[in-house]
Amino acid sequence: MPTYVQHEVLGRIPDVFNAEAIWQAPGLALFARRPLLRDLLERCPREQRGRAATRCFAHVTLRLPQEDVDDDYHLTRGNRARELTETLAALHRKDFGDLLGNDDVRYHVAGADDLAAGEIEVRFGHAVYLPSPGEQVLFDVSASGDGATWHAVCPVYPDQRLALIGDGTTGSAAPGWPFGAEGVILLINDGPDAEPVLQVRPKGAFDCVRDARPGHYTVTSRQGKRLLLKVARAGTAAAGPAVWKPRTREAAPPVVVEPTAMPMRRAEPGSDATFAPGARARLTLAALALPRLSRYRGTGVTRLALPFNRQLTLAPDGATPALTLTVDAADGLQVQTATAAAAPLDLPAALAPHGERTLHVSAVAAPLAERYSALVVLPQPPAMPLSGQALFGRGSPALAALRVLDTARCLSGADGTPLPGADRLGLSRNAFSCAAQPDGLLLARQSANQALYHLDADMRYVATIGEAPCLLPPGHHVVAGHYVLRYDA
Repeated sequence: MPTYVQHEVLGRIPDVFNAEAIWQAPGLALFARRPLLRDLLERCPREQRGRAATRCFAHVTLRLPQEDVDDDYHLTRGNRARELTETLAALHRKDFGDLLGNDDVRYHVAGADDLAAGEIEVRFGHAVYLPSPGEQVLFDVSASGDGATWHAVCPVYPDQRLALIGDGTTGSAAPGWPFGAEGVILLINDGPDAEPVLQVRPKGAFDCVRDARPGHYTVTSRQGKRLLLKVARAGTAAAGPAVWKPRTREAAPPVVVEPTAMPMRRAEPGSDATFAPGARARLTLAALALPRLSRYRGTGVTRLALPFNRQLTLAPDGATPALTLTVDAADGLQVQTATAAAAPLDLPAALAPHGERTLHVSAVAAPLAERYSALVVLPQPPAMPLSGQALFGRGSPALAALRVLDTARCLSGADGTPLPGADRLGLSRNAFSCAAQPDGLLLARQSANQALYHLDADMRYVATIGEAPCLLPPGHHVVAGHYVLRYDA
């Protein structure tokens, strides 16, 4: 069986952001040096004629120790990671330019908790693909153990030929994968006009059969282990799902049954339901996440103040606030009203200065506590419709109306001088992309430095969103920067 993903852990690298140390060892001690990235690419060409390489791989992912990635984000806002990818891409083009053809060299950096200090894992190969900026998803792959709850596995892009699905050791991890390292599923993409093909590698490791009626693949082993895989065209249900339900005519017997489209959350597993447009999908700014300013001392920010009017919406600049929430440089929380001086705020708190509406402020779950000090639930949350694939972040105008702190004068320096750009505290230019699916919102992190958290309908912590895409069920939330966004469908 060919090797679809080449992966190697490079060790003993003092500075994991040093591109030259990752690319090639210094000096001429060829027999003593460890194989580094350049050696690995040279030894494993994409195509060769005899012993001569005719093409090399052009897409490489790098996994660095999570602590180093976090430190880079804290100290340089991710500049070292960006410089690393740019320098490696330049070295790649310089040394392998004659073997690239028309391929675009692309590098991606992500953090990993399973790597020790000084270790870097590199991956490249036939089934490693990095999308170009703005490239739309063609297929979405999801997995389920019971056919009722589906979890995102990976997106497949138009120019991506192969995708490997398994336990995550080499390819994309399928949540609940029960087969260990027995084998993998290879997805073959012949373009937008052809249906994808799924094959078992190595052949015979287990069975993969498409069940046309529910529209998914059933993967089973000889020991009876079972997993369901679904491959759906992206955007087929962006407007929100509905299923056909029977409507009985009031005419005389015999009773005639006609199909009527009834909006529903999702079809029951194994039914003959056909999706039709239902309620419009949208993102709602359900709450604000108050940052710990102690993490951003290098920016000079010492105070974050959120003013609210009588209706408990963020007060426009210059208006007299009815209530102000403040975070100081020591991460302390205070509340001030128009009739009372600032006082420490104990959590949880319910603030109703005029008795008309209530502002609820609560503590955050432990996994978020390093970055955030509190969640402020908005009584009148703004919302924006979703159409197709959307991008959220400082550099994207598509959902900018939800970034209510971007232009607000809410930050102050040590001398009280107003500071601009509140979204620079914790929000990347391209934080995540999202697209509505039949079972939820398929969300993919776009920046390795962006912290993303999945919260349930009650804003309880579910998971930290990493490199793998996440399927956000309707009513659940994602935390990005200052914003807690709810997916409504």
